Amino acid sequence: MVLPIPVVMLDLFFVLNIALSVAILMAAMNARRPLDFSSFPSVLLFATLLRLALNVASTRIVLVKGHEGSGAAGQVIESFGQFLVAGNFAVGLFVFVILLIINMVVITKGAGRVSEVSARFTLDALPGKQMAIDSDIAAGLMTAEEAKAKRAEVATEADFYGAMDGASKFVKGDAIAALLILGVNIIAGFCLGMISHGLSAGEAAQTYITLAVGDALVAQVPALLLSIAAAVIVTRVADKSDLAGHIGGQFADPRSWMPVAVVLGALGMIPAMPQSIFLPAAALALWVTLALRKRALRPAEVSEPAQAPSPHAIAIQDVSDQTLVTIELGYGLVHLVDANRGAALVARITGVRKQLSQAFGFIVSQFRVRDSAELDAAAYRVLLGGVEQGRGTIRADRVLAIDVGDVRDGHLLEGEATRDPSFDCPALWIDAGERDLAIAEGFLTVDPATVIATHLNQLLLRRPETLLGTEEVRELLDAVKERSPGLIDAIHPDPLSLAAMTRLLRALLADGISLAHPLPIFSSIVLALQHTQQFEALVDCIRIDLGGWLVDQVCPAGNRLPVVTLDAQLESSILQGLRDPATGQPLIEPDLAARIADSVSAIAAGLGEGRPLAMIVQPPARRVIAALLRQRGSDCLVLSLPELPATQPIEVISVIGGASGGGASTMLATPEPSTELAA
Repeated sequence: MVLPIPVVMLDLFFVLNIALSVAILMAAMNARRPLDFSSFPSVLLFATLLRLALNVASTRIVLVKGHEGSGAAGQVIESFGQFLVAGNFAVGLFVFVILLIINMVVITKGAGRVSEVSARFTLDALPGKQMAIDSDIAAGLMTAEEAKAKRAEVATEADFYGAMDGASKFVKGDAIAALLILGVNIIAGFCLGMISHGLSAGEAAQTYITLAVGDALVAQVPALLLSIAAAVIVTRVADKSDLAGHIGGQFADPRSWMPVAVVLGALGMIPAMPQSIFLPAAALALWVTLALRKRALRPAEVSEPAQAPSPHAIAIQDVSDQTLVTIELGYGLVHLVDANRGAALVARITGVRKQLSQAFGFIVSQFRVRDSAELDAAAYRVLLGGVEQGRGTIRADRVLAIDVGDVRDGHLLEGEATRDPSFDCPALWIDAGERDLAIAEGFLTVDPATVIATHLNQLLLRRPETLLGTEEVRELLDAVKERSPGLIDAIHPDPLSLAAMTRLLRALLADGISLAHPLPIFSSIVLALQHTQQFEALVDCIRIDLGGWLVDQVCPAGNRLPVVTLDAQLESSILQGLRDPATGQPLIEPDLAARIADSVSAIAAGLGEGRPLAMIVQPPARRVIAALLRQRGSDCLVLSLPELPATQPIEVISVIGGASGGGASTMLATPEPSTELAA
């Protein structure tokens, strides 16, 4: 911009500028999605600065050496000024103005509007997308690393569209600058030609205006290419193919070309029309139609089928389902597992398996997905060991918008009202095109495959012990033995066989103890075996040793743990009442059990969502109370007194006890003054 450069270098830079503009346009067209060319705003800035620098350099040369002739400013400007406009500067002016109008009024204005709208909607949808990522993590559809990458992609997308909204102003300003530079070149050249170099008005106009128009056209062609590239980027829709493949695939329908052939043929039959142009064009469109139709009817290549089994043979797979977890789909949902259509449900289920395996600490066996004639077309159900655990109905061609509490009052979203099968939240089935509107209104949007996968995840999270078998225990023991062989040798196979280990670990899982960190659990088993080998006593000893871990799962270290207790009379009535003849465990009368569960739920609701709650009971009552609350879906942690760490501060927030007259069967929750103590 400051230093003068030789004419040869100016020609070289003009050619480089044109080549760079074409390369940027090709990169924009070959991108499968806008973020594949996320550096475009910065590239556009530097390309614009390069072109403006060349304008300054060429203006200097035109004004200083323009009187020497049309070749004074280099061969590129001379070619654009002489050959492309036939040496007529008036024609060149009109061509330049037309290109400028196309650039500013059509391409740049449209691309700027699209960038502005895209930036606004992207920023409005950002909180909803972040919530969707959190939901996918909770449902087991992605790992922490995948979520981190997804969050980075969402942030990059918002930054990209925001930058594109500003970058569109570069293109608009560049077009205005080109018009001003042309005016300066014409006026200054005309004056300098007549005053400094003694040229006549006609000679000055012919020389300087031709050079100025050539210079303007040299700059305007790359500017137009960059404007087209910006418009391509902001109007690009994410797809598996580039722009050419995307457009070509959607124009490959033979039904689109037959009307073209008919219309062109009809126009060619009109006497006043040029039949030599319309009729060959109609024939070409008809040939394209027939070729596309022939390709569509061509059968796909199929490999030779394997030899059919004997109809008299019966395999074990024909009469036995070897999988533990089965997802059955109605015939209207089978396309969700079709590999040719992306198999979205298969990918989601794989994510659920991975998340459950990480949460439980063992590799969950593979799930089976199959169709079922017993179900409605849009229904599905989850079977665990052949027993149905849950079912639901979805709309495969729609998106589920879930109200998680952040929806704006008086929202404009309309759809088919339903309930989310996983968390029983109010929801709407909406068209896929309304997804951005739903996110902007505060809804959490999920596709049908995610609905099934989330429901599956919630059903299995409540039953970790049912997914643990002897093979999973064997794999876990082998993995730990590789690093701590002495620890496993002290447990297995003597005194605990594989079956005994499976039973013990399943009991720990049912009590909420994950196997994700097996070393402390197996160490506790070794210590407990020094005291007893009786099963229930062994479980109690392990829980006492892991008491600190149990409390830490719901209450961070140093915080007070809110607890509730049972009234002494009520707890004594439970322990001295009826007992199960098979297990010897206390039995709680159904009405009393319901009252205890309702009281715990009411206390937990009063604490607020997210706050932990624990119940402290006598050791003989822990197992029956824990089973009761687990069946009622309560997240209250039930601990016996020995399991509570001696250093854990607690706060007794309520005592659940019996009122007078009604005995133990009459329940109430009596709030007590908050008492802080160390157990």
